[in-house]
Amino acid sequence: MTESKILTREEAVRQADQWRAEGQQIVFTNGCFDIVHLGHIDYLEKARSLGDKLILGLNTDASVSCIKGPLRPVVNEYARARLMAALAFVDAVTLFGEDTPLQLIEAVKPDVLVKGNDYSVATIVGADFVLGRGGRVETIELVPGYSTTKLIERIKQSY
Repeated sequence: MTESKILTREEAVRQADQWRAEGQQIVFTNGCFDIVHLGHIDYLEKARSLGDKLILGLNTDASVSCIKGPLRPVVNEYARARLMAALAFVDAVTLFGEDTPLQLIEAVKPDVLVKGNDYSVATIVGADFVLGRGGRVETIELVPGYSTTKLIERIKQSY
C-alpha cells in the first residue's frame, strides 16, 4: 500500500538508518509537488537514479501556503503524499512544516542531496551539511516549460 511509504520524521530517520546499515545510498530531495506533472516525474526518476533509495521531504499545506500564497496548495498534503508514495521510484515520503528542510536533512543524513538546476549548489539548503559528511550534492536538469504555477495560470486562462 502506498500509505506504508508515508513516514513520520522519526520513522524516516529509522528507515534511513536501516537502509544505510544495509549499504544502501540514500538520496533526499524536497518540494511542494502540488498538481503533479511531467517535470515532477522526470525530476524524481532522475533523483532516484543517483542512489539506491529516495526519501522525499514534502512541504505541509501550511508551508506551501507560506511559499506559494494563500490559494495554494491546490491538492492537500495527504493527497500529495499519497501521489508521491505511489511512484515506484519514491521509497519514502515525509512531511515537513519548517521554512526549510534543513532539520529534516540533518535528521535523515542523506548521502546525496538533490535539487533542480534552478538552484546552484551554493544555494541548496543543507548542502554544507551533506558535503561536510562526505556526501554529494547534485542538481538535475528540469524539463523546460513545466511548472505547477504555469499550469494553474494556463487553466485559469482557459476557463
